[in-house]
Amino acid sequence: MFRHVSKIVATCLLAALAAGCATSSLTAPDKHVTKLAGGFRFTEGPAADTAGNVYFSDIPNEKIHIWTVDGELKTFRENTGRANGNFFDEAGNLLSCEGGARRVTLTDMAGNTSTLVDAYQGRRLNSPNDLWIDPKGGVYFTDPRYGNMDGLEQGGFHVYYLSPNRKYCRRVADDLAKPNGLIGTPDGTKLYIADPGDNKTYAYTIEPDGRLANKRLFCTEGSDGMTIDNRGNIYLTRNAVLVFNPAGQQIDTIETPERPANVCFGGPDRDTLFITARTSIYSVKMSVRGY
Repeated sequence: MFRHVSKIVATCLLAALAAGCATSSLTAPDKHVTKLAGGFRFTEGPAADTAGNVYFSDIPNEKIHIWTVDGELKTFRENTGRANGNFFDEAGNLLSCEGGARRVTLTDMAGNTSTLVDAYQGRRLNSPNDLWIDPKGGVYFTDPRYGNMDGLEQGGFHVYYLSPNRKYCRRVADDLAKPNGLIGTPDGTKLYIADPGDNKTYAYTIEPDGRLANKRLFCTEGSDGMTIDNRGNIYLTRNAVLVFNPAGQQIDTIETPERPANVCFGGPDRDTLFITARTSIYSVKMSVRGY
């Protein structure tokens, strides 16, 4: 009897390991979600620089703030064109999706902002929402629209790829209802795109030229923003932060006082999950790290 039970336990443990850290929480022991700052109107787009400082958008107030590794709140940029998603390139510039200004921009650390792309085939973008930069420097970004639908020129909500040399912009996904969050693997071989318009998230293979292939359903959950940890787990934002292992199985839920909109890993050791949630920004210490 004891041997039979032992075999069952061993089998369950092996299955859990195969699933990629299974049912135990990914947050560090005795650590809880902590509110860092509040009083914003709608926080979004957290992105960490090389030091671990986290930059995030307050969309309606058209500002990008910084939560420093020293625990200070600073303002990095104003008049942001209702910037939403942000991501740092290898040179330390901050790329932003300006939904109100209908463009993707680059801002250097001196505060100089330039437009990278604002149109596709001669027609203005809808409202760029979120972005991810691949290892080659190419930029994937989603282009839905929320709220007022006046002036749409693209005939739908799509996903685009801006080449590393910035010489061309290519539409790489045109069959989604309303794509929003996206994140790629550090090796640049796989891209995850959330489609909250259809309550699904898909995984794609990234081709050498930036095109996407082999579309497959990752999970039956949509998401706003999203991120990935060093185990390949994917973090989606719904009513809570939902964590899925690389096989698309949900392995954790991180509850937040306000509905989350986006997430990223930051801090000096990249082991703190930062969560933008409506009027506030929160953090929680993790047992995993971001890339």
